[in-house]
Amino acid sequence: MQSYDVDVAIIGGGHNGLVAAAYLAKAGKSVVVLEQHDVLGGAAISAQAFEGVDAKLSRYSYLVSLLPRRIIDDLGLDVETAPRRFGSFTPAPDGKAGLLIDKIDAAATEQSFESIGASSDFAAWNAFYAKTETIAQLLFPSVLEPLKTESDVRKLLGPELWDEFFTRPIGETIADSFESDLVRGAVMTDALIGTFASNHDGELDANKCFLYHVIGNQTGEWNIPVGGMGAVTRSMALRARELGAELKPSCEVLSVGDVDGDTEPEGAVRTVTYRQDGHTQSVSARFVLANVARPVLESLRGRPSVHTIEGAQVKVNMMLQRLPKLKTDTDPVAAFGGTFHINEGFTQLQAAFEQATRGEIPNPLPCEIYCHSLTDPTILGETLRESGAQTLTVFALQTPHSLLRETDNDVMRQKLEDAVVDSINSVLSEDIRNLLLVDAHGNPCIETKTTLDLEHALGLPGGNIFHAPLSWPFVSDESPLSTPAERWGVDSGEPGLFFCGSTARRGGAVSGIGGHNAAMAVLELDGWS
Repeated sequence: MQSYDVDVAIIGGGHNGLVAAAYLAKAGKSVVVLEQHDVLGGAAISAQAFEGVDAKLSRYSYLVSLLPRRIIDDLGLDVETAPRRFGSFTPAPDGKAGLLIDKIDAAATEQSFESIGASSDFAAWNAFYAKTETIAQLLFPSVLEPLKTESDVRKLLGPELWDEFFTRPIGETIADSFESDLVRGAVMTDALIGTFASNHDGELDANKCFLYHVIGNQTGEWNIPVGGMGAVTRSMALRARELGAELKPSCEVLSVGDVDGDTEPEGAVRTVTYRQDGHTQSVSARFVLANVARPVLESLRGRPSVHTIEGAQVKVNMMLQRLPKLKTDTDPVAAFGGTFHINEGFTQLQAAFEQATRGEIPNPLPCEIYCHSLTDPTILGETLRESGAQTLTVFALQTPHSLLRETDNDVMRQKLEDAVVDSINSVLSEDIRNLLLVDAHGNPCIETKTTLDLEHALGLPGGNIFHAPLSWPFVSDESPLSTPAERWGVDSGEPGLFFCGSTARRGGAVSGIGGHNAAMAVLELDGWS
């Protein structure tokens, strides 16, 4: 057996790397996590984005649904999420009414459907989401198990659900299920968050995106992380350390070496070289887990690769003096208390896709808004809370990475920010710019992140928030499942080198699933040695 420094070296201290570290350390393995930034957490962090403004913003990732309760319990994490009273609000194009989904008051929700002339869609809405909940209850438990095959899942779900959600474009299923363009659009948005696709996507990328947005914890509920997203990863880091893992921030990994010796599990030792405090160091490990995207890993292996991965979103954070006034008479607390859909009708989403395909910024730009501070005021300092100030997170759809170039990122960032503001203002009775707080330097509290910004800051190829296009949470019947890495969906194609982040099958979003499954593959393989 080759000598080595640690059992497992993990590249990247995002939430998946921390989950993997905690599971492995709990099992008695020696683990080191190498994180390039000075703060652990990757995209799941909180930050004081605006100097002099006492607010902890979830700067990149912002909601939690896919983090299984089992991971929280297994690791003893101090993680709390808060449900949102309202599911969503979608203003009608004329601005006189809107669709408000009240998760507590069914009668109010039914009346809201009536107010937009979509009475028949209320029953259809309940029937549609009863189907997605059935899928969630049957399929979500499998994400922390060895992969099922397509035949397994088709048999598990039955022919009707399989046809509607797994073989037909999800846009077709939505269009057949609802009559109102507004209702269709509100449903369709879950298929397009971070995914650039047509309403009639024959490649079914939109279906995969939709699926992951409706199966979380067998309910599909998207909750607010109490204390901000950073509270989630701080708890993960604390437990990993308590269990014995060594976490090393400010360590830039430079390369991952070839196997030193034979390729048997007990001999697949690799050397990871990194830079810390200006000094080049190395650590050898029996297993290396990559909490990075495949193109990043390829570069670390000395094989730079050309990829076509691209994200399709713009993220905007704001701090407001108060909630804005709407054109409708809907209470702003209710409208902003869930997901606020703006210019996301079914027809608008398709038009935006077609405009972006032509290289144009969609006009109007489909946007959704989340006001974390309404559900979790603890992210605001006392003075801000008492003043009525609120956070606002905006996620714009149908803005593919192909719209950007290194040479014009600053210009495009401003254009995209202006498009976001214009889109929001189209449903308000006042200009949201006039409500922005100012930072310590007198600058408006608004920050915009393009896909190129995400690529630079987080190493996400093309700014893709999932590291790569999403895959089904199961494999084809012909897929090889002979090794632990294959069975757990973390195989990199090289011995002892596994993906543990969003690149892993069933990865994506703040879930910890990739980290858990990579740890299980290591422990299963290690049991053979």
